[in-house]
Amino acid sequence: MAAGFAAALTGAALWGFSGACAQVALSDHGMSPLFITAARSAIAAVALTAFSAFRYRGALCKIIRCRSLRGALILFGMGLFLSQATFAASVGATNAGIATVLQSLATVFVMSLACLKNRRPPRALEGAGLLFALASTWLISTQGDPGSLAIAPEGLIWGIANALSVTLYLMAPKGLYDRWPSIPVIACGLCVAATVAAIALGCACIASGRALVPPMDARGWIVLVGGIGLLGTACAFGLYLFGVAIVGAVRGSLLGTAEPASAMVLTACWLSTAVSAADWLGLALMAAMICLVALSSIKT
Repeated sequence: MAAGFAAALTGAALWGFSGACAQVALSDHGMSPLFITAARSAIAAVALTAFSAFRYRGALCKIIRCRSLRGALILFGMGLFLSQATFAASVGATNAGIATVLQSLATVFVMSLACLKNRRPPRALEGAGLLFALASTWLISTQGDPGSLAIAPEGLIWGIANALSVTLYLMAPKGLYDRWPSIPVIACGLCVAATVAAIALGCACIASGRALVPPMDARGWIVLVGGIGLLGTACAFGLYLFGVAIVGAVRGSLLGTAEPASAMVLTACWLSTAVSAADWLGLALMAAMICLVALSSIKT
């Protein structure tokens, strides 16, 4: 059990670390959100497919050959592509900490869709969590001043779009996870995401006349390949899902609060980005929202 907690906590923290690395890539190395998305998807797809071929070869081959799964895999891959592209754009318009907190709104969207599907109102704890999430978003976007918007409007729009994209990739593969191990499913989804991202990047470069790969120094490649691709995507997915398989989905969702926390701390300490008291309070409220929704699922 201790290994599961450590793995899930480390995986969630690495997702937050990838947000900080994305902020460095965008601001210091001139990478575009689309290029970051294509690179991280390709790197993670290669890494997880290689691991799946070694550890889950039979399942991976069956998933690839099964035609009835292709629609669900394409939808899953599109969700992964959109979530990564909108997250990079959200980081570029705000910062890693705020973008990651806004991404946590996906928990509210998943809960709301589940209520609509089951034709029931939110339970008491779910309703309280919804209020906390709305309060968190309001605090971060206005800094407590109802008459002003403290972050760029496009930052708020990209953050909400990112949360909706995360909702898509969380809900689309549910049937796949019931039949197959999660790692080969995610590997296949990332292959779809990498393909879509590469096509989109190629079209954007042709339309704008820009180079496919921006000029980067050694530090830029380390941040992109090591920080975002391997640690922040491949290892984050693998460790978090390994941990959730041991501790369960409810405890895993609670440990997932390490993602916005690590992103906020790294943004403040490593990148020296100003983080206000309202931002910290918004983070606390979003973490409380995730805890309330998870506790509600325990009682069902």
